[in-house]
Amino acid sequence: MAATLKDVAIRAGVSRSAVSRTFTDGASVSPKMRKKVQKAAAELGYRPNALASSLTTGRTKMIGLISNNFHNPIFLTVFDRFTRALQERGLRPLLVNLSDETDPQSSVQMMRQYSVDGVIVASSTLSPDFSKAFRDAGVPVVHTFGRHATNPHVHVVGIDNVECGRMAARALVARGHRRVAFLGGPEAATSTQDRYQGFMTEMAKHPKVKTTYSFADDYSFEAGRAEMQRLLQGTMAEAYFCGDDVLSIGVLSAVRDAGLKVPEDIGIIGLNDMEMAGWANIDLTTIRQPIGQIINSSVELIAAMLDDPGRYPEARLFPCDVVERGTLRPVPDP
Repeated sequence: MAATLKDVAIRAGVSRSAVSRTFTDGASVSPKMRKKVQKAAAELGYRPNALASSLTTGRTKMIGLISNNFHNPIFLTVFDRFTRALQERGLRPLLVNLSDETDPQSSVQMMRQYSVDGVIVASSTLSPDFSKAFRDAGVPVVHTFGRHATNPHVHVVGIDNVECGRMAARALVARGHRRVAFLGGPEAATSTQDRYQGFMTEMAKHPKVKTTYSFADDYSFEAGRAEMQRLLQGTMAEAYFCGDDVLSIGVLSAVRDAGLKVPEDIGIIGLNDMEMAGWANIDLTTIRQPIGQIINSSVELIAAMLDDPGRYPEARLFPCDVVERGTLRPVPDP
């Protein structure tokens, strides 16, 4: 049988409360007592019960990790990095799928039922009001990949999606394309709106270049492929900024099935630089989002909020860069 707190107390020759204090963060215990208890615990192979500890401290160390786009393969990387980063800080991630949830109050109620100490909303499509609902309920929250604001209501960590739209537009103009297009994700998504805004604002500086736009139903391979199949029935652009890598791969599939070549007939640039984008059979030119830095910063913030829930909200933006691969033709020599 597993060793109990009582067993440790007997082995160490101390009270049960002394053992409990030793394994309770912030509890008062002398160095001599701590050393004695830890030695007895190591000899017995004792591990403190996390649930029992939470009843004592009122803290579960559980962090709700919320997402609403499990269809996008990049979130395999996101969840992997998040769970490891949280666990390295002694926090316990609770992964929550909100793909069909639109009411933030239902999500707040769910997180309260699980007694989480904080929440990370990992979504580029949910509105700022979704995260704000947790703050208003007194739950520490960080919105990762959220919409940038100068004076955010909650902590926001991510990228400048408007600037990414501009970067994509500049990349297409630099290659001399005369007909370009934006192919975004769902029109209601904040990330789609911002990437579209940046792209169209930059293209307005080049009135001789014809610019069109359309939106897919989702950030998914199937949605990107379906939208490009629809566009192939009409007049095509020479190059497309697809507002996400997984959309781009769906577009690439439809273009190749139509007997067209990339980048000779149609150029494609995506956004994210997910692992799949670098596969030899895809070789996608894309805008890299620094996922690791964004996640580490988000975990740092949520951990800090557990000690200081009133910490003033801040927005942390990380720069992106274009990764040159094979779906856009090279920039011509000057």
